[in-house]
Amino acid sequence: MVSSEQRLALLNDEPVDTAGTDLLGSGQAARQLAGLLVASRASTPFTLAVDAGWGMGKSSLMQLVRGELANVPEVHTVWYNAWTSSGADALEGLIKSVLMRFDRRLLRRALHRVSEQRALLRALRALAALVAGPLGAAGLVDELWSNLSVNSQARNEMREAIRDLAQEWAETADYSPRRMLVVFIDDLDRCSEETVLAVCEAVKVYLDVPGLAFVIGCDRSAMGPSGLLRDLTPAGAAFMEKIFQTSYRIPVADGQGVQEYIGWCARTAGIERLLDAPLVELLAERSARNPRRIKRLVNGFVLEATLNPMWADHPPEAVLRTLLIQYFYADFYRMMTSPPGADSGDVIADFCTYRRVRTLLRASASWSDEEQSSVDAFLALRDVAPVPGNWRATLEAVERELPTVFPGMVADSAFNSLLDGLLGLPRSEELVRSLREGGPAMVTLPQREPESGAAGVPVQTGVYEAQAGEIGYGPSSSRLPAEPFAGHTILWVDDHPENNTALAAWCRRRGATVECAEDSRTADAVIAGRTPSLIISDIARGTDDRAGFLYVEALRRDGRYTGPVVFYAGRVTPSRQEAARALGALGVAADGEELTRLVRRALAARPAPPAHPSAARPR
Repeated sequence: MVSSEQRLALLNDEPVDTAGTDLLGSGQAARQLAGLLVASRASTPFTLAVDAGWGMGKSSLMQLVRGELANVPEVHTVWYNAWTSSGADALEGLIKSVLMRFDRRLLRRALHRVSEQRALLRALRALAALVAGPLGAAGLVDELWSNLSVNSQARNEMREAIRDLAQEWAETADYSPRRMLVVFIDDLDRCSEETVLAVCEAVKVYLDVPGLAFVIGCDRSAMGPSGLLRDLTPAGAAFMEKIFQTSYRIPVADGQGVQEYIGWCARTAGIERLLDAPLVELLAERSARNPRRIKRLVNGFVLEATLNPMWADHPPEAVLRTLLIQYFYADFYRMMTSPPGADSGDVIADFCTYRRVRTLLRASASWSDEEQSSVDAFLALRDVAPVPGNWRATLEAVERELPTVFPGMVADSAFNSLLDGLLGLPRSEELVRSLREGGPAMVTLPQREPESGAAGVPVQTGVYEAQAGEIGYGPSSSRLPAEPFAGHTILWVDDHPENNTALAAWCRRRGATVECAEDSRTADAVIAGRTPSLIISDIARGTDDRAGFLYVEALRRDGRYTGPVVFYAGRVTPSRQEAARALGALGVAADGEELTRLVRRALAARPAPPAHPSAARPR
């Protein structure tokens, strides 16, 4: 457990803004980008995209560039976070942020020049009052915008007024070389389509003037035709192509740099002594060298070790290694912690035995009696007959009966080191048993890269959400029709129905009637009274490892049920997948996300069957 002397701390997720806090070597790129921007004064207006995926340091690099520019005479900057606005507000906010950087005397001079333009007179007077007066002039700002956006003619006049104002600000004889305003726009790829287009309209239509340069942080792939802007018209797509003149793609940090970054995170959080070299390398490579992902994992460990009473009797190394398995090897963690009855056997023991048998089968040396006995027992347990003189065929046969992830994981040295380290800790068997028996839940971590939702909010996929006592599944639960499964009956056959409570509730919330049966006889009674739209079945039941398959086979043979079937089991093996396909099933699911996907697929195009005449009214 975490001792009272071991002080743990959370890491913040703020971008780097000074060279002293730059841990991944972005400072050199920032200096070079700043130099290019300054040398390109005469080429304004232009737009540069700082391109990278989620968590890869776009904001930090832009802040460092801004810091470099702060030391350059007559180069001014504006920082605008697009995520703080929505829709048309983004256009208004960005233009105002730029105008506020111009000199007051130039604004007054602009007011005098356009004083005879009645459409803009009142608006520019309000703008002059805003710049010259106190910050409490919010009402004047509203009046300004209402005057500037009354019609297309006023918008055209506004564009010309901004152009004249910016050009005079940049090229006045008092400054040599010309002045430059660099506008940094961050988090554009986290915004809604409406906000993205509004920001781009402001940049290209109203602020595309000499003296202004834009540096926009975004993931270009997320904003492409297959991403956030996938529904754009051809005209809209062509407009977006004109926004960026060039892009700088942030490279993935080198291995040494990321390992040093992990070391800093570990020291700051107070867990440095828990990370040996293999674990540091695992963190670096399996996190795709993503700084934000690394920070989140470290923070997840700190919270878990500090708050979860389950770990009171276990060393911090157990928390860390368990968390890493959960995060990087989610399929194995799910099998490792499946509740009793979800499937037979101890997956850790099975994997370790498989690893040893695999090594023996691949070895050319003769086996000892103990090794021969170990191999024979392992093969017999899975009803696999060895192929004499052909170890490869024997191995392929046994792997058909094992989880599909085993062959890849046995060759993963990082995983093997992680698992062996966990098993070598005191009371590791008790820890795993506690997890299987429903001990306190681990801190929820994203298993994949966060995506941008419709409103630009990062979401996690495949994570149960409990809101107001209701269970939803995935990011789209709030956007589903009220009862998309209305009229459908799902027959769920499983001798441990308590393991499916959350998923059954998910189906009911979408309008389905869920009938649970713990054995074939009960399932037959349900089918006799009401034809289900879908059957969800386990595979192993009691001591019968093929009970689910045999039951569905009997239903098909007798013609009692010909509709869709989904098998839900703790383990997915090649032989189980083949058996499911032979029965015409939609597939074998091993987790809630895959199961709900198959349920949607099964019911989406299937009309709800009429109620059996003898059926009671659905509950």
